[in-house]
Amino acid sequence: MLDIFRGLKSLVKISHVNTDSPVFRLHYSITVIILMSFSLIVTTRQYVGNPIDCVHTKDIPEDVLNTYCWIHSTYALKSLFLKKVGSEVPYPGVGNSDGKALDKKIYKYYQWVCFCLFFQAILFYTPRWLWKSWEGGKIHALMMDLDIGICSEIEKKQKKKLLLDYLWDNLRYHNWWAYRYYVCEFLSLCNVIGQMFLMNKFFDGEFMTFGLDVITHMEADQEDRMDPMIYIFPRMTKCTFYKYGVSGEVERHDAICILPLNVVNEKIYIFLWFWFIILTILTTLTLFYRIIIIFSPRMRVYLLRLRFRLVRRDAIEIIVRRSKMGDWFLLYRLGENLDSIIFRDVMQDLANRLHNNQHHRVPDVDKIEYGFGVNLF
Repeated sequence: MLDIFRGLKSLVKISHVNTDSPVFRLHYSITVIILMSFSLIVTTRQYVGNPIDCVHTKDIPEDVLNTYCWIHSTYALKSLFLKKVGSEVPYPGVGNSDGKALDKKIYKYYQWVCFCLFFQAILFYTPRWLWKSWEGGKIHALMMDLDIGICSEIEKKQKKKLLLDYLWDNLRYHNWWAYRYYVCEFLSLCNVIGQMFLMNKFFDGEFMTFGLDVITHMEADQEDRMDPMIYIFPRMTKCTFYKYGVSGEVERHDAICILPLNVVNEKIYIFLWFWFIILTILTTLTLFYRIIIIFSPRMRVYLLRLRFRLVRRDAIEIIVRRSKMGDWFLLYRLGENLDSIIFRDVMQDLANRLHNNQHHRVPDVDKIEYGFGVNLF
C-alpha cells in the first residue's frame, strides 16, 4: 500500500516554473492527488477484502450470494429509516418488504465508486493539460536560468538583453495567450460545479445538500431526523435472490447484507462535498479578480507594485500604460520566476525604452486615467 502511494506522488509533479495561480494548482494538483488516493483506498478495500457480507441460510453458497448481491445491488425501505432501532426495526431501512416495491431505495453505486473517483481525477487534470499545451513552455524559455541569479555579469547581461528584446518586439501581442489561461480557470470552475451535479446524479439526487444535511443532523436531536450518511451510505441493506426449487418452482430468498465499505465511502464523500464547495468559492473569487484585472489598468499597477516592491512605481505605470493586459500577465508570471534583482532591472530597462520611444510603435492612446480610463486590449 505504501509503495502504491509513493508512486502516486510522481503522477502530479509540481514544476519549479510557476505558470499559474495557487487556486488553479489546487484543482490539478491537490484535488487530483486526493481523488486518486481515495480511488486507490476504495479499490484496495473492494478487491483485496470483503466489501459485502450477506447473511442467509445454507441453501445458497455464501460466495454466490455475496457476489450476486454485490453485482445486482441491494436495497432499503425509505419508510423504515425513522423507525426506532431495536424495537421496530433491526437497522434503519431494514424490515419487511412485502408489498412495498415503491418504497424501496436501491443502492447500486458502490461497485462504481473507485472508477468514478478515478474519472473525476482525470477531469480535474484536463484544464491543466490544456494550459500546458497552450502555454507551450514560454515562461521556462524566457527565464533562461535567470531565476538563480548566480552567473557571470557578461552572461547575465546577455540574457537580460535577450529577454528585453523579446518583450519589446512582442509588446501588445500576448492577449490571446493570457486569455487562454483565463479560459482554463473558467473550465476549472465549470468542472467542479459539473462534478457536484455528476455526483448528485450518481447518488440519485441526494448529494447536492449532503453536507448541509449532515451539519443539520449533527445539530438536531437524533430521534427527530434521519441520518443522511446512513440514508445514502447504509451499513446494512437487504438483497433478494431467486432460484429454482426442487420441484421447479421459483424460490425467493431474502438476505441481509453488511456493507463495511460504506464506512469508508461516507467519509470520502462528506470530505469531497466540503472540498468542492471551497474550490467553487475560491475559483469564483479568482474569476472576479481576473475580470477586474482585464478592465482596470489601475489594478494592474497596484498588483505589480504590491508583488514586486523593488520595481519603481513610475516604471510600472509606463509599462502598464504602453502595454496590454496580456503583457501584464506575462510580466507578472516572469516576476514570480525570475530573480527579483534581475526582474527589477528588466522592468526598468523596458520602461526606459518605452519612455524614449513613445512614437516608435503605437501612439500612446491608452493612458491610465484612473478616474475613467480603461485599457481593454
